[in-house]
Amino acid sequence: MNSGDSTLARSNNQWVLQPEVEMKFAHFLINHAVDAAFCLGENAQFLYVNDATCRMTEYSREELLSMRLHDIDVDFSLHNWSDISSQNSLTFKSRYRTKRGRIFLVEISISYVKQQDMEFGCAFVREISDEIVELSVQKWTDELRDAKDNLQQEFSQLKAKEVELETSLSLLRSTLESTAIGIVAVNFEGDILSLNQKFVDMWQIPESLILSKKCPRCKAFFENQLKDPQAFSRLIWEVSSQSDFESYDILELNDGRVFAHYSKPQWLDSKIIGRVWSIWDITESKQTEEALRLNAARFRALAETTDVSTFLIQGTRLCYINPAVEQLTGYTKEELLTGFDLRRLIKSKKGRQIRKQGEAANFEYQEMSILTKNGTERWLACAVAMLDGGLDFGGKSVEMVAGIDITDYKYAELSLNQALEQAKQLSELRARFLSMVCHQFRTPLNIVSFSNSLLKEEVDKRTQKKIQPLLDHIQKATEQLSQMLDDILFFSKTEAAKINCEPKPLELVEFCNDLVAQMQMSISQIPINFVSQYSSLIACIDKKLLEPILKNLLDNAIKYSPSHIAIDLKLSCKNEKVIFQVKDRGIGISVADQQRIFEPFYRGTNIDSIPGTGLGLSILKTLVDLHHGQVFVESQVDVGTTFTVILPLIKSEFSSSEL
Repeated sequence: MNSGDSTLARSNNQWVLQPEVEMKFAHFLINHAVDAAFCLGENAQFLYVNDATCRMTEYSREELLSMRLHDIDVDFSLHNWSDISSQNSLTFKSRYRTKRGRIFLVEISISYVKQQDMEFGCAFVREISDEIVELSVQKWTDELRDAKDNLQQEFSQLKAKEVELETSLSLLRSTLESTAIGIVAVNFEGDILSLNQKFVDMWQIPESLILSKKCPRCKAFFENQLKDPQAFSRLIWEVSSQSDFESYDILELNDGRVFAHYSKPQWLDSKIIGRVWSIWDITESKQTEEALRLNAARFRALAETTDVSTFLIQGTRLCYINPAVEQLTGYTKEELLTGFDLRRLIKSKKGRQIRKQGEAANFEYQEMSILTKNGTERWLACAVAMLDGGLDFGGKSVEMVAGIDITDYKYAELSLNQALEQAKQLSELRARFLSMVCHQFRTPLNIVSFSNSLLKEEVDKRTQKKIQPLLDHIQKATEQLSQMLDDILFFSKTEAAKINCEPKPLELVEFCNDLVAQMQMSISQIPINFVSQYSSLIACIDKKLLEPILKNLLDNAIKYSPSHIAIDLKLSCKNEKVIFQVKDRGIGISVADQQRIFEPFYRGTNIDSIPGTGLGLSILKTLVDLHHGQVFVESQVDVGTTFTVILPLIKSEFSSSEL
C-alpha cells in the first residue's frame, strides 16, 4: 500500500485509518457480528440495529427503527431500567418475541452512554435457548438420580411408619385429652368404652366408677346429678339403640350448670359398634341468652317511646309495630298484626345496600312509599337490617325497618325537579329565540353590506374623499354585527347543549400552522409566533371545537395588544395532556376581572372602546369542558396575558410519533 493512499495517514511513525474509513470498518464489523446489537433512545426507541438483530427478531431494519424495545421484549415491564443509568451497565435475562410469534430466551448486556447532550443505551444480545435445553437434559438426569435416592428413602420411611403406627393410639388419646369438649364412647349395652379427662372433670366422676365402666352404676350416677333424670334416660340410653340416629339436646344439672350434648354412631370399618357423645358447658351461653332477652325487652321499651316508625317483618307478614307506625298509617296494631297484607301498606321501595367491613350482617338504606288507611301516600327514609329471630320468632330471621317521614322532602324534591325541567325548557326556548333573531337580522345585514359594496363602486371621484370613510365605517360596522350574530348563535347552541364532542385523529402541529397562516393573512400587522416541541403530533381531538378555542384566544390577543407586538402560540405535552398556550403583551386583565371573565356577556373594566360581545371566553370554557379539559389565565395589567388550555391527550393508533 503506497503512501499516497487516501485511506491511510502517518502519525507518530504509524499508519492509521482515516475517520470515514474507520467508520465504514466499524459499520462492517457490527453488521457481521454473530450477536445482535442495537442502540436505544428515549422511551426505549430503537435508534440503530445490526443485521443480527434483524435475523433474530425476523423484522426488517425499517420496521425495528419504528418500534420500541417493549414491542419485542415480553418481560420488558419486569426489568428495573433505572439501574442502568445509575450503574452504567447491566446484564440480565429476558424473553423476546419474533415477528412470527416465537418466544425465546436471551441474555442482554446493556450500557448507558452519555455523549455531549445525547443519552442512549447500547445493548448486545445473544440467544441462550440451547443452553436451556442442555440444562433440561442435565436436570432430567439429576431427577433420575434423585428418584433412585427417593426410593431408598421411601423404603426407610416405610420401616419408620411401622413404629409410627404403634404410637397412633397414644396420639389419638393425646388429641382427645387436648380438646375442650368432653367425649365418651358407649356401646349398645350402655357400658363406657372410652372417655377423655374433660368428660371426667365436667361430671366429676369418681375413680371407682371410671374403673368399672359398667352400665347400671354409670346410669345411676348421671341421673342423680340431673334435674330431669327421665329425660336423660330417654335421650341417652334409648337413643343408643337407634344406631344411625344423630341427636342434640340440653341437660340441666342440679348445681345450675347447663350442658349441651351431641351424639352420632361410632363406626368400625363398615359396622356400627356404639355411639360417641360430645358434651360441652353452655352455662355462660344460656346466661348470654337471658341477657339478650333483657335487651329485647329494652328494645321494645325504646321502640314504644320513639317517634321513629319501627316494625319487624318476617316473610310476608308484620310481627311487630310500635305506636309511631299506628299514628303514621292510621291502622291499629290489631289490624296490622292479624293477617294484614303487606302489599296494601308498602306501595313501593328502592334502596342501596351498605356493607361494613368485618361484619357479617348488612345494613341497607331504603326509601319506602307507604299507603295510609285513608289512601294518602307517605314517604319514609328507612334503615333496614336482617336480625336473628331468636326464640321470640321461632328462630327465623326477621327484617327490622326503622323509618322517618320524608314526605315533605319528597314533595320539595318533586317541585325542584319540575322547576329544573321548566328552566331547561326556558333555556331551549331562549336558544330558539336567539337563533330566530340572528337569522332575522342576518338578511337585512347582508342587504346593507351588499348595498355598501355597490355604493363603493358608484362613488364619484370628486366625492370619494368625503364618502369613502363613511362607507368604510359602514362596512366595518356590518362585519362587527355579523361577528356578534355568529357569537350569539354559537353561544345559544352551547348553552342548549346542542354541540357534541366527536374526537377524531388530528395532526396538531399542521393544524396550528394552518390556523396561524390563515389569521396572519387577515391581520398582517401583528406577527404570531408558533412554537412546538414536536415536529408531528397526532391526537384524537374534535377539530370543529378546537378551532374556535384557539381562534378565540388568538383574536383576543390580537384585539387587546399594541400593533407590531408579537403574540406567542405554544404547543406541548405533559403527563398525558396536550397543552396550548397563547401569550400576549397587551393591556392585561385585572385580578377582579379574572374571577368573572368566563361569564356570558362580561367584559373587562379596562377595555375602553374596544368592540366585543363578551361571549368568546364563555363559549371557549364550554368547549373546553366538552373535551373534559381545563383552562387557566395568568395576567397582569399593562404587562400581558397568558391563557393555558389543557386537554386530555388521546393518542391515535395511526400516530407516527412517540411522546
